[in-house]
Amino acid sequence: MHFTNESEKIAITVSINNIIGNLILSFEKLVAGFFANSTAMFSDGIHSASDVIGTLIVMIGVKLSNKASDDTHQYGHERLECVAAIILSVILVFIAITIGYNGLQKIFASNATLVVPGKIALWAAAISIIIKEAMFWYTRSAAKKIASGALLAEAWRHRSDSLSSVGSFIGIFGARMGYPILDPVASILICLMILYTAYEIFADAMEKMVDHSCDEETTAAMNKLISKVPGVMNLDRLTTRIFGNRIYVDIEISVNDNLSLLNAHHIAETVHTAIETNFPKVKHCMVHVNPLSEAFHFKLPILPLELHPQ
Repeated sequence: MHFTNESEKIAITVSINNIIGNLILSFEKLVAGFFANSTAMFSDGIHSASDVIGTLIVMIGVKLSNKASDDTHQYGHERLECVAAIILSVILVFIAITIGYNGLQKIFASNATLVVPGKIALWAAAISIIIKEAMFWYTRSAAKKIASGALLAEAWRHRSDSLSSVGSFIGIFGARMGYPILDPVASILICLMILYTAYEIFADAMEKMVDHSCDEETTAAMNKLISKVPGVMNLDRLTTRIFGNRIYVDIEISVNDNLSLLNAHHIAETVHTAIETNFPKVKHCMVHVNPLSEAFHFKLPILPLELHPQ
């Protein structure tokens, strides 16, 4: 398989490992849920099976977002990773509604239909908790290493699956202790956990889609760095915007009025290089130079242009 860069290689490798893990877990849970007559465990198995679909979406999103800029997408394709996360959140909502609906049907059905789940379901839930928690930390570590929003969303799906298995374990254990209604109640809890996870994934992706600025700590660090560059007399303006998992920065600085164009350009280039070197997430930094003296801060008249159609 061809990889555009190291980040893409890490993301795809982690995703493939997650697919293998989720296929094994979903099979284990669905079989255990069927033979143990456990609604909670069967719902948990559906949740794990959905993770396989989600991981495939993440892989597609990461692959597309790492495509190089072209004539029609001159700022790159990073936001496609956010689109993948949004699609994933929508899928999770549909899965949660299905699980919740089936759980409610069991709760409001006749008590005669509620059966005590077998012991195998308890073991399946315990194994799932351990494996899913390990997958969460594994995926989260990789996501933070390459600053991937889609991969981080996948990590939190593993955590939600781990919590779902905790709910399944409690529900199954309670049902075996003489309260069979707790098994479908656990399905409702799983539904709510999935919905909350879907909301967090959606909210994070939307924040990155609307050009949200960087956090105050990052902005302050940039401000401090720029102020230390020799020749910068004042930082007039600093704005940032998050584009997918990357950052665009626009800066205005003041320099001595009497500097030559060449020297002023050198200072601007130093600021540009310092920002992109010290902040790896910065994809592009634009630096504009102003004369320090207010006497030179004038506006040129806007001249009308005559446009002649070809």
